[in-house]
Amino acid sequence: MKSKIHEYKNDNYYRVSKNFTIYLALLLCLFASKMVAQEDRKEQINERKEQINERKEQIKERKEQIKEKRKEVVAKYVDNSFESKAKAIADKIENITKEEKATLKSEVEAVNVQLENGSITKEQADTKKKDLAQARATIIENRVAVAQEELKELVQQKVNGKIASSENPLNQKDSLIYNGKKYSISVKVKDSTYIDADGIKRVYKKKYKEYSERRTTSQFVFALGLNNVVTDGSVENSDFKFAGSRFYEWGVSYNTRIDKSHNLLHLKYGASLVYNDLRPTENRVFAVNGNQTTLQTSTIDLKSARFRNVYLVAPLHLEFDFTKKKEKEGKTYFNTHNSFRLGVGGYAGIRIKSKQKIEYEIDDVDYDEKAKGDFNASNFIYGLSAYVGYKETSLYIKYDLNPIFQDNVVKQNNVSLGIRFDFN
Repeated sequence: MKSKIHEYKNDNYYRVSKNFTIYLALLLCLFASKMVAQEDRKEQINERKEQINERKEQIKERKEQIKEKRKEVVAKYVDNSFESKAKAIADKIENITKEEKATLKSEVEAVNVQLENGSITKEQADTKKKDLAQARATIIENRVAVAQEELKELVQQKVNGKIASSENPLNQKDSLIYNGKKYSISVKVKDSTYIDADGIKRVYKKKYKEYSERRTTSQFVFALGLNNVVTDGSVENSDFKFAGSRFYEWGVSYNTRIDKSHNLLHLKYGASLVYNDLRPTENRVFAVNGNQTTLQTSTIDLKSARFRNVYLVAPLHLEFDFTKKKEKEGKTYFNTHNSFRLGVGGYAGIRIKSKQKIEYEIDDVDYDEKAKGDFNASNFIYGLSAYVGYKETSLYIKYDLNPIFQDNVVKQNNVSLGIRFDFN
């Protein structure tokens, strides 16, 4: 009996040991498979990270390539911009004058050598010099006329929107030029999904395209017209010719829409060069007597007399633009310089230079004299200005609040009336 009990106990012990061994083996297999799975998961994550980093490097490299390509294209088109072409024409005109004057100087020196050698008389030398001067003047006039026609054609192309400016030579990713107007573009992407490095699914949200004109735009300003002087509140019986006295202004302006949601009010500001010319009547010129600058009758019969002040000014205007807004697909679009415009404001600046030029003839010899100095002119300028017009063209009026000559007993203020162009 005892032997059977002992045998039964041994059999139970064997079965329990056997089951424990099987369970332990299964547990070890599960643990090993879990570890292997985790290692595989880590490898997948690391591989995905490497792919993402590689993609980032590719994107970065592609951006650099696009950036370099854009620089090359922009550099190509900048050379064909309005500003560069206008400067090239201006340089051409200046070089024409320099070349012809240098040629005339060498020709006159050759005549002087003949005079010193006694091969020609003084009268013959003077005649030759006069003929040479007239010939070179004609050549200069003809060559400059050709360049001026080029400039006129260039300005017309700019007005028609056929030439881009150096500020925005191309329709780049962040801007658009349409009908001469500059627009900002917000380029967005469609919905897309991706798996990040942790295996989490993420979504790029779709954004909408938005087109609207920039609140701040730039313009090339050019103005010209009649110039004269107000004495005792009137321009009647002026001492200066009405048709011969003129003003010129050119520069750059910026136009900022004040209200983000409305197009009426704009702030217009910038910088300009102003040339004020005065041509005295009755054969008179300006003469400086101490701190007084007055008109005096010339002892020589003058063919022409002109006095010019040049200023660098900063205009500031509040502009009312009546261009209507446009709505499309629930969005509002604002344009400028497409309807009637009214600007009121003023300007302030400094005088750069003053000069007087007279032309006369003595014994069939033409003389051209220039005198530069301050002529007791006011060093600072400030005044009121206004313009009203349609699209780019406006009627323009300016009035200097400060006198032309700072210490003169009789105060005289400059007034200008002309046409103004704002090429957007």
